[in-house]
Amino acid sequence: MAYRVTFVCTGNICRSPMAEHVLRGHLGREGLGARVEVDSSGTGGWHVGDPADHRTVRVLRRHGYTSAHRARRFKPDWFDGYDLILALDTGHLQQLRKLARGPQDAAKLRLLRSYDPAAGTRQDVPDPYYGGDADFEHVLDLCEAAMPRLIREIRAALAEQPEDEADELLDEDAEVEVDDRSLRR
Repeated sequence: MAYRVTFVCTGNICRSPMAEHVLRGHLGREGLGARVEVDSSGTGGWHVGDPADHRTVRVLRRHGYTSAHRARRFKPDWFDGYDLILALDTGHLQQLRKLARGPQDAAKLRLLRSYDPAAGTRQDVPDPYYGGDADFEHVLDLCEAAMPRLIREIRAALAEQPEDEADELLDEDAEVEVDDRSLRR
């Protein structure tokens, strides 16, 4: 079973899709992309179905990240499908806590910047929507700063998981492939 992470901001067109694609890129470089699913959503629904903001897309592409995205709104029953839910600011975290159906849901919630050792008490990723490219670049920098510790936590969580059934199926497929080749000789 894959480890599942989601990022949550307001409208799911600026901060959370940026964090999603940054984490996805880092996981791919770390060889963890196949074991971790990453996506994002918003606390509000007014952008549902929209692509990421063009400035988010531009900054992601400028730095070598993917950017395909469609906005969606976080739903309370989604707690069941995620191992880690990362809010981009304290307002999002408060809204998610209100949606949590109990301690098990609330235990999955964190602020992204809690993984940034330089964040100190500045735990919010500011909303760049009313700003310019420099504001979007700043959001990217904040996302990047959180990645080393976040990846370490994900690695630790993956190490605690029992061997994945999908991994076992891949091993069985590899054995069948070897057997097929030996039959052709």
